[in-house]
Amino acid sequence: MSNFQNITSSSVIFLLTGVPGLEAFHTWISTPFCFLYVTALSGNSLILFAIVTQPSLHEPMYYFLSMLSTTDLGLSVYTLVTMLGIFWFNAREISFTACLSQMFFVKLFTVMELSVLLAMAFDRFVAISNPIRYATILTDSRIIQIGVTIVLRGTLTLTPMVAILMRLSFCHSHVLHYSYCFHPHVMKLSCTDTRINNATGLTAMTSTVGVDSILIPLSYVLIIKTFLSITSPEERKKAFSTCISHTGAIAIFYIPLISLSFVHRFGKQGPAYVHTMIANTYLLIPPVMNPIIYSVKTKQIRRAVIKILHSKGTQNHRILETVCVRSYYQ
Repeated sequence: MSNFQNITSSSVIFLLTGVPGLEAFHTWISTPFCFLYVTALSGNSLILFAIVTQPSLHEPMYYFLSMLSTTDLGLSVYTLVTMLGIFWFNAREISFTACLSQMFFVKLFTVMELSVLLAMAFDRFVAISNPIRYATILTDSRIIQIGVTIVLRGTLTLTPMVAILMRLSFCHSHVLHYSYCFHPHVMKLSCTDTRINNATGLTAMTSTVGVDSILIPLSYVLIIKTFLSITSPEERKKAFSTCISHTGAIAIFYIPLISLSFVHRFGKQGPAYVHTMIANTYLLIPPVMNPIIYSVKTKQIRRAVIKILHSKGTQNHRILETVCVRSYYQ
């Protein structure tokens, strides 16, 4: 007789996993992860605030950067609760509905991030190849259309992939391998035929991540071709400097993804905690590093951030002085 009852998706409760074999150190392990979350949330919020409040940043390049920060914030928020819940309170249980929601939004923000990087590559190509018509090509209305298209594309593509998980039954272990719901792991726990799910998932990933992963390098082939046609050394240097931050963001997205793929493919005999740690950091590295890269490498963003921090510091100092003076006279 089977040790597990056949349970429909609506009533199943999954158990998330922290770091296997290191459960006694979860409180200590949570410290660097908490630091990464605080860095990601504060850094991306600061970038967004700077772009919204500083008129000098109301340009296409920075509008796309605000989209990137928004996706990074979403990615951080939707993994924060379960990850720190496990480390701090050993809260491992998650309902199927909550798991489905987390799975959808983690996938959606990941796909959207890559789509935004593709849009930013197009933005850099237009800025370098046709700087005179740059503002007329990438108008505010066109940027809004691109943003809406990115959201709709990800939503319409991923909804069927996640929705058909509701047809599955689960009669095996309900223990997931990560501290968040990961689509392939949920399917592995099912005792239902998952060939339709595999085909739908492959189609969704191919039409989003696969297509964008081809178009981004092609965009850079065009950028490099345009770059080499520039005769002025100063103009060439200026054009090159505008792409540094974007290439850094692309590397930050792909390096953890490739590392996770290599571990899954070639590290099956390795310790389980290695897989879990890489899977957790894979979702955190882009949200943490993107604000740092753009603040360091983009002069306009750096100036805006310093200006905001300085004004906030001055405001807090004045408030403190007022409080001290009032307390003195009272």
